[in-house]
Amino acid sequence: MTQQEAFIILQTGHNVLLTGPAGSGKTFLLNKYINYLKNKGIGVAVTASTGIAATHLGGRTIHSWAGMGIKDHLSTKDIQTLTKRSYLKKQFETVEVLIIDEISMLHAYRLDMVDAICRAFKKNSLAFGGLQVVMSGDFFQLPPIARNGEEAEFVYKAKVWPEMDVQVCYLAEQHRQKDNNMTVILQSFRDNTVNSEIMDLLSDRLHKAPTNEIKPVRLFTHNTDVDLINDLELKIIQGEEFIYKMSGEGEKKLIESLKKNCLAPERLVLKRGALVMFVKNKFKDEKVIYVNGTTGVIIDFDENNFPRVLLNSGENILVTPDSWTIDEEDRILAKINHIPLRLALAITVHKSKGMSQESDEIDLCSSFGYGMGYVALSRLRTLSGLYLLGINESAYQLNPQVAAYDQELLRLSLEAQKNTKFKKNKKQSSFI
Repeated sequence: MTQQEAFIILQTGHNVLLTGPAGSGKTFLLNKYINYLKNKGIGVAVTASTGIAATHLGGRTIHSWAGMGIKDHLSTKDIQTLTKRSYLKKQFETVEVLIIDEISMLHAYRLDMVDAICRAFKKNSLAFGGLQVVMSGDFFQLPPIARNGEEAEFVYKAKVWPEMDVQVCYLAEQHRQKDNNMTVILQSFRDNTVNSEIMDLLSDRLHKAPTNEIKPVRLFTHNTDVDLINDLELKIIQGEEFIYKMSGEGEKKLIESLKKNCLAPERLVLKRGALVMFVKNKFKDEKVIYVNGTTGVIIDFDENNFPRVLLNSGENILVTPDSWTIDEEDRILAKINHIPLRLALAITVHKSKGMSQESDEIDLCSSFGYGMGYVALSRLRTLSGLYLLGINESAYQLNPQVAAYDQELLRLSLEAQKNTKFKKNKKQSSFI
C-alpha cells in the first residue's frame, strides 16, 4: 500500500494497524496524521510502547498515558481508582484518537488493559470506548520483553483484537535503503530465505576498514560494550572538556521519563574531535537541518561554548540547546532542555531503532533474541555503509510465528486497499 492510500484509510476513523518493513515511512505517516488531526481540532493522544519511540513523536509511553504504569494486571477496583483521578478524566474528555507507536513491543495483555481503561473513562462498551486506535510497528522487529522464560505474545493475540475490526495498511514503498543489495538482504531476513549468496554479501563486509574520515557509529547488542567504548574514546582525545547539563520543568515523573528516553545523557561531556550523533530532528522553513541519527565530529566551540559539528555531508552546524516536550492538547506537561547530541562511537541496537544511518560498524557476535540483526542492518541506507565486526546465527533469525502472520497482514492490506475508494466516499466526511 502507498502512504497516500493509508492516509485515506486513517481519515475514515477506522482502527488501523500501520505496518511494513523498516524504512517504509511508518513514523513519517504517523506524524502527518497527527498534524492533520490537530489542525482539524480532533483530540489525539500520542503514545508509544517505549519511551524512546514516544520521545521521537513528542508523546509519552502508553503506560504513562493510560495510568497503568508498570502493572501487569488491573482489577476492577484498580480501574475504579484510576477513573477518580482528575488529570486522567481531563485527558479522556477530549481525546478521540489514540496513537500507539512501536506496537510490536507491547504485550497483548497490556493492550487489553488499555482497552479496559478507555472503556471505563469513556463509559462506552465499544473497544477502547469508541476511540480510533492507530497502531504502528513491524512485528519482525524487536518483540515484547519476555519474563520468566515465557514467550511474550504480540498484540494481535489480545482479547480485544477481534472486536477492533482493524484495517491493515502494509506500506510497501522503501524510503531508507538506496541500493538493491541492501534491500535484497533485508527481504531475505523477512522471508527466511537467507542463503549462501546473502551470507557472502555480508561476509564481504566483515572487517572492512571505514573509508570516511569521520568514524562510523558502532552498534553493539549490550550496554556494557557501548559505555566502555564511548568513555575510552573520549579519554583518548586530548583537549579541553566542555560540560552540558540537562534542565527540566513540569511534572516530575514526566520529566524523568523524558530524561531517560531522549537519548542525550543528563551530563554531556564533549571535546574537539569527538564523534557525536544528533538525537533529535530539526527543520527550518521545511528544510532539514539534521535528523535523529545524523553523525558528525566536533570541530570547535563558539563564544557561548556551544559546539560546532562537521557533518558527513561536509556541512557544519552550530548546535544550540533544544527541547523535548510531552504535550496534552495545547498544554506542555513536561519539558527538558539540552544540547541534542550524544557521544556516538557506540550505541545499542535497541536505541538505534528509528534511525537512518549512512554508515555503521556493527557487532552482532553476541546477538540474542529475534529481530536484532534485522533491526541493526535496516538502519543503513546502503551495503557499502556496513562495516561488520562479526555476526552469529541468532542475528539472522526472525520470529517464525510472525512469518506466518505476516502473510495474513499482507492479504488484509490488499483487501483494505481495494476498498480505499469506498471508504473515502462513505466514511471520511462523517469521521471529520
